[in-house]
Amino acid sequence: MALRFPAEWEPQSAILLAWPHEGTDWADRLDSVEKTYVALTAAIAAHQTAVVCVADEPLQRRARIALERGGVRLDRVRFVQASYDDTWLRDSGPITLVGPDGFRLLDFRFTGWGGKFEAARDDRLVEQLEAAGLFRNATRQRIDFALEGGGIETDGAGTLLTTWRCMHERHPHASRDGLSHTLAHHLHQNRVLWLDHGHLEGDDTDAHIDTLARFAAPDAIVYQGCDDPDDSHYPELQAMAAELAALRTRHGHPYRLFALPWARPIIDEGRRLAASYANFLIINGAVLMPAYGDPADAGAAAVMARAFPDRKIVQVPCRPLIWQNGSLHCVTMQLPIGLLA
Repeated sequence: MALRFPAEWEPQSAILLAWPHEGTDWADRLDSVEKTYVALTAAIAAHQTAVVCVADEPLQRRARIALERGGVRLDRVRFVQASYDDTWLRDSGPITLVGPDGFRLLDFRFTGWGGKFEAARDDRLVEQLEAAGLFRNATRQRIDFALEGGGIETDGAGTLLTTWRCMHERHPHASRDGLSHTLAHHLHQNRVLWLDHGHLEGDDTDAHIDTLARFAAPDAIVYQGCDDPDDSHYPELQAMAAELAALRTRHGHPYRLFALPWARPIIDEGRRLAASYANFLIINGAVLMPAYGDPADAGAAAVMARAFPDRKIVQVPCRPLIWQNGSLHCVTMQLPIGLLA
């Protein structure tokens, strides 16, 4: 069966997310982060189904009440019970390949971003969702290789974009050629593009690509810029911009590049938080964009509108999410059209 890794902008069945609860790292700020989850779920449900993981029946009741109060279309919300350590489903959820005869759910080993956090339940999440009957016409493939969905970007046509910093941290003894081969083999890609620069303070993923640079089309990349020479990020993000300018499409042309504006520093409890506009989510007919209550939010939305002229740009308030070092894309995973049972 010829398998393919679809781009995020291709038609979707649903968006998968997990509701925060007191047993996750959100416990200290549960009320504020729940408001973000209500806004996020509402934005998804305006266009397609949202599949919400819940730890148990009481949490499902709590989530349903919050969504009802938020005016969310509950006919487009589906709950599924599973146990999870935290809610970063971009990294613990299934990476789905599509083929002429069905789907393959790639279940890579999830290590809590290189052993930084407990991840045993998250590492079993795809298996749990399969056992719950969430998917149709799909085969799960367990792969003994540490990889997170936030660490890779595909154009849907065989090109993968990733960062050396992240992959080298997960696999310190592997060469770049070796990692390129492994990624291309498992993800059915025919070329891998690497970025050596780009990192955000407050990011504990070791420079996931989805905080830095994202495909908007096979010939277009949206990336997090920094135009403040006095900011500590300026050298790295300028170097990353130069790397992106040097990349070529499979046809040998430069990519069309869209630089996102830079938000002012957000400091919480003495540490800087990773407020990246590149952590957006593409859904059916829209792009959900993280907003941080910053003047740059409007500029970021304008850039997104140019990069995605055929989609509605929807701002979702994500300031509570970055307290835990991630944003909108990090807490979601798209399910390709036809995958949902």
